[in-house]
Amino acid sequence: MRIKTLGALVCGCLSVAVLAPSTASGQATESTAKAHSIAVVDVAKIFKESPSIKSQVEAVENELKAFDATLGQRREELQQAMEQLQTFKPGSSDYTTQEERVANMESRLRLDMARKRKELSDAEAKIYYENYQEITAAVKTVANYNKINIVLRNNSEEMDLEKGDSVLRGVMRNIVYHDPALDMTPLVMQVLAQRLAKR
Repeated sequence: MRIKTLGALVCGCLSVAVLAPSTASGQATESTAKAHSIAVVDVAKIFKESPSIKSQVEAVENELKAFDATLGQRREELQQAMEQLQTFKPGSSDYTTQEERVANMESRLRLDMARKRKELSDAEAKIYYENYQEITAAVKTVANYNKINIVLRNNSEEMDLEKGDSVLRGVMRNIVYHDPALDMTPLVMQVLAQRLAKR
């Protein structure tokens, strides 16, 4: 399927010639490598800006918020049970019964918290896994259409001096500079959006 703006990328100076050393006479040898086409893609940007991915992640976050709200209610109940425990005489049957009730409530609360957080963590991991597969498939589509041999991962995030982790990510970038015409991120997002719309 042809994509409207893919033609623009073809004209976007994607060819980078990789030449083998020439002979002493200045003529190219038979081993001269053919030109390769290179592009970059910002996967992190796609994850941040794709409406479909954002809505999936928000659904998991909303479920976590809803669960946290119920946890707050259960913590209050536990607190009330602990306060009630203090009203009983230690060693009495009422104290022992209430002590067991508090212990059961506390252990159930911890267990439920651990289970739910694992469930939501797994759900989030699945979202990222499945969408990464979709992204790589879209990258392949754009690359094949434009006869691109190599697609490098890029990070277009601007460094923010106020945020140390942002600076660290910027300093550790694999690509120090690239011609903006090599960035295929918008096209990948377009292909991705078209595919997700068909679901």
